[in-house]
Amino acid sequence: MELVGDLLARDRRTRDTALVTADGRERSHHDLITNGYKAANVLRYLGVRAGATVAVDPTPGFHTTLAFLGAAAVGAPVRFDPEAGIAAGDRVVLAPVATAVALDPAPGTNLAAFGGPPERPETTHWEQELWSENPGTPPSDVDPDDTATVGPNGEFSHSELCSIAAAAVDAAEMDAETRVVLRRPFVDSPAAAAGLIAPLSVGGTAVLAAPADDGESDDEPRGDVAVAPADADVPEPQRIDPASIASAAE
Repeated sequence: MELVGDLLARDRRTRDTALVTADGRERSHHDLITNGYKAANVLRYLGVRAGATVAVDPTPGFHTTLAFLGAAAVGAPVRFDPEAGIAAGDRVVLAPVATAVALDPAPGTNLAAFGGPPERPETTHWEQELWSENPGTPPSDVDPDDTATVGPNGEFSHSELCSIAAAAVDAAEMDAETRVVLRRPFVDSPAAAAGLIAPLSVGGTAVLAAPADDGESDDEPRGDVAVAPADADVPEPQRIDPASIASAAE
């Protein structure tokens, strides 16, 4: 796999669990892929094309995952920082409704909110557009060397994220039965590669835990492997340090 968008290939659609969000809700690979297409088409409707950056809230969740995969499918880099996206004039900024109300985009930036209807009529209601969108495969022309994420830890291409994901698969011997718990925000690109892309790439399950403060986790194990910093105390029986995996993948 060389492209993040390859995770949305139609032949990967199964009824096996792909994603578990912090509230315990489960989505199948079929649901994730179908809604990933819809997210890509919503972004295209909002003006996103290859190379146009999309800023997304960094909290791992269903809608932030869909936005990431949808943007990847159309070749749009993702910045997991809505405020920085506003400052940079990114094409689309997606944030929780409570955060979006305080954001003031300049002309050329479309603001979208999830988690309920936005207060301002000019802000796109993400869920409403998502559920009404066509689930058809979006057109794309993406190269493995194209940028997939931008952020404080630098830019990562599609091929770099996929290489980190492959290294995580090998390190933890992931397969379709593996549940990987992501205990880092999406702004940590190596963590997103190891904790989201890696399990999805082998038909496994990504469990999105709410990022804890000070590197601490909850006391309940949620899967087989935790993606967390080396000094974090995690309840899962195995841990992957994103920084170490990224170094090994270089």
